[in-house]
This record gives sequence, C-alpha cells and structure tokens, in this order.
Amino acid sequence: MEDKKKVLILFCGGTIVMEEKEDGSLAVPDNQYSAISILQNVEPRLSTVADYDIEFIANIDSTNITPADWDKMLYQIKAKYQDYDGFVITHGTDTMAYTASALSLALIGLGKPVVLTGSQIPGEKIESDARRNLVNAFRVAIMDISGVFIVFDERIILGSRASKASESKLDAFLSVNSEDAGEIAIDIKIKDWVKKRNREPHQVEIRPGFEPNVFVYTLSPGCDPHSLEFLLDDQKLKGLIIRAYGTGNIPYGFENFFRKARERNLPVIVTSQCLHGRTLMSLYEVGRKALELGAIEGHEESLESLCVKLMWGLRHFPDQIESLI
Repeated sequence: MEDKKKVLILFCGGTIVMEEKEDGSLAVPDNQYSAISILQNVEPRLSTVADYDIEFIANIDSTNITPADWDKMLYQIKAKYQDYDGFVITHGTDTMAYTASALSLALIGLGKPVVLTGSQIPGEKIESDARRNLVNAFRVAIMDISGVFIVFDERIILGSRASKASESKLDAFLSVNSEDAGEIAIDIKIKDWVKKRNREPHQVEIRPGFEPNVFVYTLSPGCDPHSLEFLLDDQKLKGLIIRAYGTGNIPYGFENFFRKARERNLPVIVTSQCLHGRTLMSLYEVGRKALELGAIEGHEESLESLCVKLMWGLRHFPDQIESLI
C-alpha cells in the first residue's frame, strides 16, 4: 500500500480566513491562531486527501504582501523540501499572481508542485468558494507534476502566466498568452506539456531577493512626458514599466525621457495595455522610436510577471534585464 502523501501549507492570510467587522468591511483576524483555526475549519476532512502541517508566513490582506514575504516562503520551501510531497500556499487573491511569478523565478530545480489558492468569499460563509479551492489545491499538490501553479475554481494555471481578471467572479484568474495547465471537473486533467514530478533524489535551490523600487506607469491620451522625467530625479527608483498602447506604442514627445533614462542606466520595459497578445514595437514608427532609444520590449509577459522579473533581475542580474524578459 502506497504511503499517504504529505503536504505543507504555508499560511499567508487572505480572504479565505477573513471576518466581517462591525462596519461591514472584511479583515483578517487580529489573532493568527484564530485565523489558522478558520482555515482548518474550511474542510475538517482535508487530512483524508493528504496529511498536512501548517507553517505560518503572514496573517495579512494580500494587498500588504511584500518581497520579504516571498523570501520567507522560499526559505520555508527549501528547509522543508525533503519532508513533503507538495506545498499549498493559502493567499489573498489581489497579489496572488505576483507571488506565483516570484516563486516561479526564484525556485531553481523545483521537482514538486507548489500550489497557490485562496477564495473570493470568506471561508466561514456558507456560500464560500474556499472549501472547493482548498481541497482541489491539495489534490493538485500530490499529483505527478512539478512547478508553481494557481488552483482556483476550475482552472490550474502556471504561476508565471497567471493574472487576476475579476474582483468578484469565482473564476477569478486566467492564463495570459498561454493555455491553462489543467482543468478541474469530476476528474483533474493535466495538459501533457506540464513537467512531471522529479522522483529522483534532488534538492531545490532558491535565489531570494527582489528590488522593490520599481514603478508602473500607464499611458493615457494627452499624458505629459514631464511626469515621467520627474520620476527620474528619484534616485531610489531602479526600474520602470510603461503600459503602452497596442503593440507597445508610445506617443511622440517621450524621446527626451528615454534619453535621460538611458543616461541614468534605468531599465524601462514597455508592455501593452491589452491583456492578450504581445508587444511588437518595430511595427509602428511610434514604437520603433522608443526601441531605438533603449526601451525593452515586454513581449507576451503578464504585467505581474514583468514586475517580478524586473524586481528579481535588478537584485541578481542588473546588467541582463533585457535577456530575462
């Protein structure tokens, strides 16, 4: 008889454990043990899927997540890697895709599943989606696959391709410029291209550390290029992402900004405001001019993935940002 699988939950708070306050707003409980108790009560029979332990990372609304929390997750996964068959991270939805992208980058040689999940409705409410998501995350965490995934509603999404698409629908996440890694129906179906679990003896390596001082700027018709030039005076700023139009088009008038950014050796990545598709900045003159002045194409990456790659690259490979994207 096969040994029962073991899963480690990394607890990060989020809507799944939130309570309604007197003013009607939602917040995590003040006491971390109360929050963990709420999670355990979402499905008391969870241990029938796999034995599990819980490791506390944070008890926060994920709006307040920081790169320091990502590092805590990385260190815990490395420290406990040999003891568990998979990892489930319970996390708020607002920044879940950022965390999934960060772990996808910084876990080197990962041979097991790391699954992020949460809920749109607090776990204590009868109509909550928490139970379904948590149980399915456990089911995926013990499967014969490896990688970082978000499991939410009926979807299994690669962590590096995920984006939150709805603030209220239970089907809250989608894959950006990629098909889902799998789907959850009566059975769980995994796509053939998903990497298999590494059953050979191995250890995961980590590369923690993310530069937080990056800025995302969204173009709008008539926006003043000087507002971006003003940002260049802030020496704390280490990198910038511009959400441009269409295939990565920048209006005339930003040439001086790009020249100054290049003089300051500040990486400027250009992505599209369109959710699907990719940048193709050489297609139109307005994009080509920015490329010639040193802009870096964001290609088909999601905004979450671009942000995290820039943050990670600035800390570890500051001279190779373009090759990382």
